[in-house]
Amino acid sequence: MEQILGSDWLISPAGGTSGEAFIAEKENNKLFLKRNSNPFIAILSAEGIVPKLMWTKRLSNGDVITAQKWMEGRELTRPEMQNEEVVGLLSKIHHSSEILDLFMRMGKKPVSPSAYLIQLMNKCKKHGMVENESISQATRYLSRYAHEIDTEKKVVCHSDMFHENWLKGEDDHLYLIDWDQAIIADPALDLSMFLRVYVPRNQWNEWLQLYGLEETNDLLARMNWYLVAQTISYILWHIDRKETEKVNQWMQFLQEQQFIYRKY
Repeated sequence: MEQILGSDWLISPAGGTSGEAFIAEKENNKLFLKRNSNPFIAILSAEGIVPKLMWTKRLSNGDVITAQKWMEGRELTRPEMQNEEVVGLLSKIHHSSEILDLFMRMGKKPVSPSAYLIQLMNKCKKHGMVENESISQATRYLSRYAHEIDTEKKVVCHSDMFHENWLKGEDDHLYLIDWDQAIIADPALDLSMFLRVYVPRNQWNEWLQLYGLEETNDLLARMNWYLVAQTISYILWHIDRKETEKVNQWMQFLQEQQFIYRKY
């Protein structure tokens, strides 16, 4: 990083799990640097979804460094996740044809439930979790209904809807950060975990109306499928990092879900 900015910049790790994010400071200037961040960060910046992109530089080894304006702010609290501003931003992202078109021009393809499940099963095999009783029960459910819950409607999904990624800037602007896991998929992928974790069940209908959807049995069935799939994904993610307590918490969460294709 010093080779790019010069020795007069103070560079320090920005935290996070990837180890690829840094803070660069010099006098009154402060930047957020990321190695090999999602390449469509530029349009997210132009849309005001992430803090302003300042520049992008490619290194001789092929790595790409992006620099964004450092935004002082705070992550949203759990109660704040129910604010209309949050619903509005997520709806804007999911309904943006510009973001979707750019993502597809980059060669990204829509991910069907079956393809998502194949990737998940491969990870389960890699971690030796295929025979785990809870995982096995869940993957049987996912396999049974993967084709039935597929839909033509695909959008750019963030795939990590937790409140730690929602930033309220000092400019009072709301940002959604950390797009490394973004994929083109059913919007139910984002909606499922968001609603399950942050919105009381009796408020789902009102929330979905603000978002721009009607609460239907079809939507609820799709959300239920992706909720189970993402829960398994989080279990495997924490296994990778040897975070036993988190693994147990998500395993408990998985066991609390109902793996039946029911009409809500």
